Amino acid sequence: MEEEKKDKGFTVKDRRRFDEAGETKKELVGERTEAAGQAEPAEHPGEKSTAVPRDVPEIDFSTFVFSLGTSALFHFGDFPDPATQNVEKNLPAAKQTIDILGMLREKTRGNLASEEEQLLDNLLFELRMRYVKEMEKK
Repeated sequence: MEEEKKDKGFTVKDRRRFDEAGETKKELVGERTEAAGQAEPAEHPGEKSTAVPRDVPEIDFSTFVFSLGTSALFHFGDFPDPATQNVEKNLPAAKQTIDILGMLREKTRGNLASEEEQLLDNLLFELRMRYVKEMEKK
């Protein structure tokens, strides 16, 4: 058996999705996903799929702003790191996130719906006040 394996050598399989003309290869059409909305399978065993899972909410401006707000709360030490389970404060990172939200507010001024403006203004106010309190504790 061992001699058989040595004699065969190896086989090269072209796994590129496109041919020389840049067209999708016919044998790959429909192979990547069987049904709409399902995550694509990893092409190689052990490889992670880069597809978005179905249970992730659609991103819009409000969820983006909430995400940044949650990041600031994480840096204030409100909840543990998911990997280490340690709670750590990082006030410079919290300030940077608040500054990003402030920059976002300035750059989007006049282009947001009233609900989005109110959300961003209220979140900025709350986070800025929290930052001031945290700095007073130092």
